Amino acid sequence: MATERFDAIIVGAGPAGSAAAYTMAKAGLKVVMIERGEFAGAKNIFGGVLYRKQLEDVIPEFWQEAPVERRVVEQRMWLLGKDSVVTMGHRNEAFKEPTNAWTGLRVKFDQWFASKAEQAGSLNIYETVATELIREGDRVVGVRTDREDGDLYANVVVVADGVNSLLGQQLGIHREWNPDQVSLAVKEVIALPKEKILDRFNLEGDEGVTTEFIGQLGGMMGLGFLYTNQETVSFGVGVMVNDLKRTKIRPYELIENVKQHPVLRKLLQGGESKEYAAHLIPEGGLHAVPPLSGNGWVVCGDAAQLVNFVHREGTNLAMTSGLYAAEAIIEAHARGDFGKQALSGYDRRVRESFIHKDLKKYQGLHGLLKEIDSNLFDKLPEALNSAAFQMLMIDGVSKAEKQKMAIKALREAAGGTANLIKLGLKGWRAMNG
Repeated sequence: MATERFDAIIVGAGPAGSAAAYTMAKAGLKVVMIERGEFAGAKNIFGGVLYRKQLEDVIPEFWQEAPVERRVVEQRMWLLGKDSVVTMGHRNEAFKEPTNAWTGLRVKFDQWFASKAEQAGSLNIYETVATELIREGDRVVGVRTDREDGDLYANVVVVADGVNSLLGQQLGIHREWNPDQVSLAVKEVIALPKEKILDRFNLEGDEGVTTEFIGQLGGMMGLGFLYTNQETVSFGVGVMVNDLKRTKIRPYELIENVKQHPVLRKLLQGGESKEYAAHLIPEGGLHAVPPLSGNGWVVCGDAAQLVNFVHREGTNLAMTSGLYAAEAIIEAHARGDFGKQALSGYDRRVRESFIHKDLKKYQGLHGLLKEIDSNLFDKLPEALNSAAFQMLMIDGVSKAEKQKMAIKALREAAGGTANLIKLGLKGWRAMNG
């Protein structure tokens, strides 16, 4: 690879990197995007939901050609007991037009998104690792790669290399994350005939449903998910790394155990596992977000901890951050100034957007989760399931007595009345900024 100078170097061909590369290339900037995988998406995993608004801001009417799976018309939340489930959810035909979200498979989607950047003029280079930032004084001026003669120079480097950002560490904005700041998501893509998916999930045509569930995760803090695709379902769990270390449960054992729950087993039975992957997800919240720009650099997506773990949103935040970074770089390019002040338009855009507002709203939740016992993620759903069972069982016991039994079960699960009240108050404050 010969030494060459660009307007911008993007490191990482995930949603953040591709959004930045596409936007800048379309504006006429000379950009190169480096990806360590054999192709875009080879090293990535996500639950499987693509939100229309954020991608449409980058590529209008992308759904006409993007490899999306199903239009999400129903969102479910389950609280799992040992052999039971308390269900909540919302289904609405209005989610179809305009479509709010689609399910998707990252391997397909990332390749398509990166190809759109390439069609716009980005030079995409795969199987290449950016090993080091090149500096002149306090300014980043390029990256060193693992290829022979692989130094690349640019006015700006876009750091979009994921949760374990090597370049972020070199910038001093990224540290080794604490085990309580990252979760490990383990995912399987399971093949099922289209007819069974339609029948089991009460769907028709290209309708889709997302299901998230809490409980029965081995006494660990986390969330499970089950999303419908055209002829597969995406199934997985995400649990905090500190809980995995504490319980010594292997991720594969955890996902296999959860699959045996009666409700899930019936939905998945007869399916054939086609893909298995695990990936770290940043969950530190607003307080873990580093500075987003400096002299000759910006950082986007997971590398910047831009993940709303409460609503399972990461891909859309990554795309939007990539778009905002690109817009700020285009402005800096017009002025011929790529210093920290010139690139601060990126920070301003993020600060004024839904990204910062949502992260700020839930900024207290990470601290709350550090305080509470992880076992509550099993105990409270189990208590709610027990209460529901008792209330719905017609056995001659009065409803007043059953209500007392339900409250007692919840109180015992939380460790007493005082703890239950404290948990409710802290939860309310944490969920409301």
